[in-house]
Amino acid sequence: HYLGSWWHDNSPTVPTAMKIANKIYKSQEEGRVFFSFEFFPPKTDAGVQNLFDRIDRMAQLQPLFCDITWGAGGSTATLTMEIAKNMVNFCCVETMMHLTCTNQTVDEVKKALDDAKEAGITNILALRGDPPHGKDEWEQIEGGFAHAVDLVRYIRKNYGDYFGIAVAGYPEGHMDAPSYEEDLQHLKEKVDAGADMIITQLFYDVTLFIKFVDDCRALGIHVPIIPGIMPIHNYNSFVRMTTFCKTFIPQEIKDRLEPIKDNDEAVKAYGVELAIDMCRKLIDAGVPGVHLYSLNLEKSVCEIIDGLGLAKDAHLRKQLPWRRVQTGKRVHEDVRPIFWAHRPKSYLSRTAQWDEYPNGRWGDSNSPAFGEITDVFHGMPGPFSHANKAQLLGEAPSSEEEVFDIFVKYCEGKISALPWCYSGLAPESISIQDKLIRLNRNGFLTINSQPRVNGQPSDDPFVGWGGPDGVVFQKAYIEFFVSPERFAKLREAMSEHPSLVYHGVNVKGESFSNGPEKSTTAVTWGVFANREIIQPTVVDSEAFHAWKDEAMQLWLDVWATTYEKGSPSHALIEKIHNTYFLVNIVDNNFVDGDIYSVFEDTIEALHTDKMQQ
Repeated sequence: HYLGSWWHDNSPTVPTAMKIANKIYKSQEEGRVFFSFEFFPPKTDAGVQNLFDRIDRMAQLQPLFCDITWGAGGSTATLTMEIAKNMVNFCCVETMMHLTCTNQTVDEVKKALDDAKEAGITNILALRGDPPHGKDEWEQIEGGFAHAVDLVRYIRKNYGDYFGIAVAGYPEGHMDAPSYEEDLQHLKEKVDAGADMIITQLFYDVTLFIKFVDDCRALGIHVPIIPGIMPIHNYNSFVRMTTFCKTFIPQEIKDRLEPIKDNDEAVKAYGVELAIDMCRKLIDAGVPGVHLYSLNLEKSVCEIIDGLGLAKDAHLRKQLPWRRVQTGKRVHEDVRPIFWAHRPKSYLSRTAQWDEYPNGRWGDSNSPAFGEITDVFHGMPGPFSHANKAQLLGEAPSSEEEVFDIFVKYCEGKISALPWCYSGLAPESISIQDKLIRLNRNGFLTINSQPRVNGQPSDDPFVGWGGPDGVVFQKAYIEFFVSPERFAKLREAMSEHPSLVYHGVNVKGESFSNGPEKSTTAVTWGVFANREIIQPTVVDSEAFHAWKDEAMQLWLDVWATTYEKGSPSHALIEKIHNTYFLVNIVDNNFVDGDIYSVFEDTIEALHTDKMQQ
């Protein structure tokens, strides 16, 4: 039956560029059902920050792509472009940008496409667009396009095969079309003009979608057709949206909603249940994946993905331990220093102007200089740009021990971020959580760590990456701030631990190490069939000095500015900045080493010294 291969022509010619349509083909060939998310530009700066935080979290589920809307009448065009750029270059998700004909001249369309190309955006959803706010009917402006097909033709004529082009499909026919049949003809024109995939308008009757696909195939449309699913979050907004779009609602859905329509939580729960049921029917029918209109809401959408069982294998779609930019010159980047593990946007920003990126090894001291240190990445402020800094970093710490307690709270999960760590402990760090808590209580203020791993399957849910059928390894690693006195004791203890290599440096540039002056050490690697050994994470002595400047500066720029200048708390943070060392330790014994034993020896020695005083 045709349903088994309705996602594309029986013998498609797949271009070499990995556009979204190509990724759909690849996903189908691998037997994986994909999912994707749509977002829209928020109206406030705080909303934009929340959206980026949400995208970062939802990207951990490994969606095939995410898209960002253009806004009615082009009302959010500038913001859409900025969000799309940041999604590609800093959130590192495959991104599709909406582009509409509404209120745009050809010159404005060209500028938008040129900007998108320069930013590395390779996928466009070409739409006619809705009428501008305040108007009931859509009107072509002078010097603009009349229909989405005109936009598709323009893109193909002027940009060749650079952009992947998606267009909208309407399982019930577009509300402005004279008939369903005529709307299908318009859709075929868009595909014939160069569109390589279709995403549908929302619907709530799966049989209508199946008929729509059947009708498209009969008409000679053989590109992927992806169902657009809009979960019901609120009864009134559901009624408003479906009335505006003239969407058919099965009686069963009306009957389920009627008794709970005034109970938002019950409506939302039913919305999740309904979406899961619809998606299961669609997947059983043969769709390659589903596109979820998130409405910028996270919980319900993630519950749907979890309910479908598509979240449990997210780690299998993880190419590397860190998220790689999906387009442009960074698409083949395969190694990074471990230091920016929890501030990847900073690393991407500071290396954005590099002409090339290391391949296999980090490189040498002639690598390009790191760029400017900033906590705002192209309009994407970090979590400490809000007025909640004191809640995270303490209202008025008056002693170093109170600062230690803040690091302990982070390790315990009681606060969500530190200036060096924009999210909570990584899942792999749960196994060493108790050890990290003990270190921080004793004045070793950890900001980065990983446990040793000796030949775990690459599909391990905590430390796995690179897909199935491989084996991954890690050297234990820990990075921390520490006082000069504690660091001196730690160095004394190092002589009894020959597998450990350390490097410590303070803000003045005073440096101590028991390793080579210049070195690069792989701390994460993987072995896979028919591939060279992959070494995606390294400790590099040159890069550590660049990271030291940034890490130290965060004490002043983020933490000290929480308090009034001249206050005891401000002076305390300044003192830590001025005197503490930033230290990293690698344990080269990844088989049965214990990186924490040197800390136990140091803590015991410090305790003995204190008792003797």
